[in-house]
Amino acid sequence: MNVVRGKLLPPVLAIVFAALLCSIALLVSGGNPASALTAMVAQVGEGTTAVDIVNSASVYYLAGLAVAIGFQMNLFNIGVEGQYRVGAVVAAIVGGAISLPAGLHAAVIIVVAALAGAAYAAIPAILKVTRGVNEVIATIMLNAIAAGVVAFLISQDAFGVLRGNNIGTAEIAETGWVPGISFGSNGTVFGLVLLAAAVGVGYWVMMNRSRFGFELRASGESATAASAGGVNAKRMVLVAMLLSGAMAGLVTMPELLGRDHTYLITSPTGYGFTGIAVALLGRNHPGGVALGALLWAFLDKSALALDNVGVPKEIVTIMQGTIVLSVVVAYEIVRRLELAAEQRRVGRQNSGNGGAPGQPAGASAGGV
Repeated sequence: MNVVRGKLLPPVLAIVFAALLCSIALLVSGGNPASALTAMVAQVGEGTTAVDIVNSASVYYLAGLAVAIGFQMNLFNIGVEGQYRVGAVVAAIVGGAISLPAGLHAAVIIVVAALAGAAYAAIPAILKVTRGVNEVIATIMLNAIAAGVVAFLISQDAFGVLRGNNIGTAEIAETGWVPGISFGSNGTVFGLVLLAAAVGVGYWVMMNRSRFGFELRASGESATAASAGGVNAKRMVLVAMLLSGAMAGLVTMPELLGRDHTYLITSPTGYGFTGIAVALLGRNHPGGVALGALLWAFLDKSALALDNVGVPKEIVTIMQGTIVLSVVVAYEIVRRLELAAEQRRVGRQNSGNGGAPGQPAGASAGGV
């Protein structure tokens, strides 16, 4: 019963709470909650919306997993935003400058993106383990620096190529493209959606079927206890941040190799912050993060339908924030309920033992 309550009650509470708050927000905005939801669901079957949801979800999923690795270690890696942008621009520059056979070309670009993301994540990691600098402060500052680095690298004085009114890296040759799965007029699913799925499987195996994953979770629960058990807490912090950065570097690979083939100064931003929300929704579990990514992508892509029912599409932003808040609150409520239940259970056991923990009922404190 406790397992069922711990696993099922939080998401049920979150759904109910989020539905209630979202309905209130829609009513305040002058909309009908039922009509708005119907329009959004119906939008999924229109044009390329369904494919767009899957493609966006693959990007959000990679960002969510990058954040989740840090969360497992009790590290708040806000720097995924900067790490994925640095990884993307470096990979695009290298990809546009080299010529390799098909398959190998794309593989090199993906590896470069992961290495560049890891290298950028190494900065706050080293600062934390050597100087105790809080990773939140360091990564926030590095996000701002990353924006400047990307702008410089894409400039015409560096590696930028002007195309009309836009500027970006040199276009990657066709040998570096990853073909997608075409659904005709309904759009094309990025080929690297499969990479996102593979990364999710690898993440689950690492966290649940390896000694490293056990040590990572143990260090996140209690660095002191983990150190007493022979785990080097500082090394775990460093490795966790490097893995998080490497995964962050992969975030835009589905778009870069499947659609854009160049990194533009106007390329989308904000994926790193979306990853934080998606990781919170999924509670760091790869399956939960996948559902969170699909939900977030659904809200993003189906928001256009709200204009047809007289509801401003900006209400979706409120809905997304409400859902994240609902999940956090629901899990905290259940955690406190479980803690209170455990305290009552221990109290009953102690009362049955005459008030002395671990002492048989009826035994004297001074006797044998």
